[in-house]
Amino acid sequence: MPKVSTCLWFGRDAEAAVRFYVSLVPESRVTLVQRSPASWPGGAAGDVVIVTFILGGQSFQALNGGQPVKYETAASISVECEDQAEVDRLWAALTADGGAEIMCGWLRDKWGVPWQIVPKILPKLLADPDPGVAARAFAAISQMVKLDVAALERAAVG
Repeated sequence: MPKVSTCLWFGRDAEAAVRFYVSLVPESRVTLVQRSPASWPGGAAGDVVIVTFILGGQSFQALNGGQPVKYETAASISVECEDQAEVDRLWAALTADGGAEIMCGWLRDKWGVPWQIVPKILPKLLADPDPGVAARAFAAISQMVKLDVAALERAAVG
């Protein structure tokens, strides 16, 4: 296990969430499913306690804490997408079955985990040496829910 890893808290369905996540993002896999050797406050002997996984090359853990928690937006999983097709695919999958759109490329999945689905071009536009390009791109994202690559490109050229 890496020295530093983000841990996500779930009620009882950490393994289902992790298997869903790794099915969506390239360079992802489950590395370990730890089961409880005895009854514990969050469940019974044999229940999944922790799932360790790699998501897009980054280390994560998912913990079954027994009680679901409400996630806020102070932390999120951010995915850089190659193109609009990848944005659309991830957006549809993560907002399905009870997920919710937020704004500016943010969403919550059906477990309430916040995500940012960001097209690769956005950081380039926001860091453009022409402050007008950056300002127009920034103004455009503030009007979007799911980010639209073509609209960002149009905004950049004015």
